[in-house]
Amino acid sequence: MEAASVPATVERAGTKAKQRRSTGQGTPWWLWVAVFAIVVFCLFPFYWLLNTSLKTGPDLSTSALLPPSPTLDNYQSIFNDSNFTTALKNSAIVALVTTALSLIVGSFCAYALARLRMRRKFLILAIVLSISTFPQIAIAAPIFKLWRDVGLYDTIPGLVIPYLTFALPLTIYILTSFFKEIPRDLEEAALVDGATNFEAFRKVVVPLAAPGLATAGILTFIAAWNEFLLAITLTSSTSARTVPAAIAFFTGSTQFEQPLGTISAASVVISIPLILLVLFFQKRIVAGLTAGAVKG
Repeated sequence: MEAASVPATVERAGTKAKQRRSTGQGTPWWLWVAVFAIVVFCLFPFYWLLNTSLKTGPDLSTSALLPPSPTLDNYQSIFNDSNFTTALKNSAIVALVTTALSLIVGSFCAYALARLRMRRKFLILAIVLSISTFPQIAIAAPIFKLWRDVGLYDTIPGLVIPYLTFALPLTIYILTSFFKEIPRDLEEAALVDGATNFEAFRKVVVPLAAPGLATAGILTFIAAWNEFLLAITLTSSTSARTVPAAIAFFTGSTQFEQPLGTISAASVVISIPLILLVLFFQKRIVAGLTAGAVKG
């Protein structure tokens, strides 16, 4: 009788827990207040940025929570500026090319680390990850001198190559975790059916690792889109300057005017693609960062 009553007790407890979750009784009120306060704290800087972007002239000196005379003049001004639109195009090119190359090269490296039998694979992965810990300022001056000598200074390739230096370690780490979770039996079955090793990788492993590729691609794109130090160090004209560096050169319409409104408007514009990426792919980003953390 006691053994028979245990499943019934567990079932009743589970039913009550589901009822509490559905009615919200399991969450105390103070926790909702804390969550609301954290959300407001995190979103308020972006709201203030949006608020400032809708102000012009004397309104920029006010600290009102709502703009007295909201206007889109700042947005019209930045899109009429050819330097900003060129920088926007450069950022898209650099970020997309960096992401594509990082996924192609990183997937091959990660597959080798996950599948090939080699000694000290953990040491190799640790060395790869240690590259991303180096501060960018430590390599900015040497790359500046080298790029001036070889003719890559102030060019799009001159930005893509150093961006790959910091993007590849994260890509390799994420994809290695995903490749390790894919059963070897699937690749062996493809080899038995007559596929080559590359075909098994391209047609079997890569489709199954699509969530990891998406995660690595999103994080790489965000990092390349936001990068500022190398962009402002390795460029000197608008032909290759990206948006974060271009915003630093914004000036007011007069000598004594601060370009606070146009800078805020430009910051809002370049933040929108990243916000949309995170909102649409937040589950895959979390899955990629936690892949391999729990083993069953």
